[in-house]
Amino acid sequence: MTADPMSRRTHRRLPRSARAASGFTLIEILIATILLAAAMTLGFATLRAASAAATRGEITAQRNERMRAVEGFLRRRIASALPIAFDVNESTGSPLRFLGEPDRIRFVADLPAYLGRGGPHLHDITVVDDGEGVRLQADFAVVLANEVNAERDPRPPELLAGGLREVKIRYRALDAQNRIGDWEEVWSQGDRMPLQVKIEIIDGRGDRWPPIVVSLPQAASFGGFSQVPI
Repeated sequence: MTADPMSRRTHRRLPRSARAASGFTLIEILIATILLAAAMTLGFATLRAASAAATRGEITAQRNERMRAVEGFLRRRIASALPIAFDVNESTGSPLRFLGEPDRIRFVADLPAYLGRGGPHLHDITVVDDGEGVRLQADFAVVLANEVNAERDPRPPELLAGGLREVKIRYRALDAQNRIGDWEEVWSQGDRMPLQVKIEIIDGRGDRWPPIVVSLPQAASFGGFSQVPI
């Protein structure tokens, strides 16, 4: 039986879109797969970058918050130092009101209610090397009649900052010419208070915190010192 010539011409004249609707070629499937994989790779890379940026931002925010908290605490406590004696120098008999070393400060100030029962307390701020880094801590004790009263159940020191690399404490006052003197590592005039205290901190990553320079208002009216601006 002879095929209809008109039918053959009609089949040859079918539009290309109609013929392609019957399926995709292998090359088209490969190209689509490659494009899909590239899009997914780009999407995952963007997601990882956004997640890493968010994590870095959170770490930076926590670090800055801790820095501000430690700085604020030290500024408030040191600036509130009072010319109250907490001990006596056995060699000279003079009262001890402020002792300063490169890694330790001792002075008396009123303790806020949120830290204890309030009233004059010896503030003992110490730099401690625990073998894994340096930590900055504060201990408090009640002062009565120019003496430190030991508590029956003393609480542990308050941790201010841990995992540090280095902490330096310096002191200064007026020199013999009544001018602001140089920073000193040790405050040896225990019966007097320094005009300023400076604390420099380097964290565990090696980043240097902004120097904390605190003026002691009570030092300006005690011992004949003059007020010195920061």
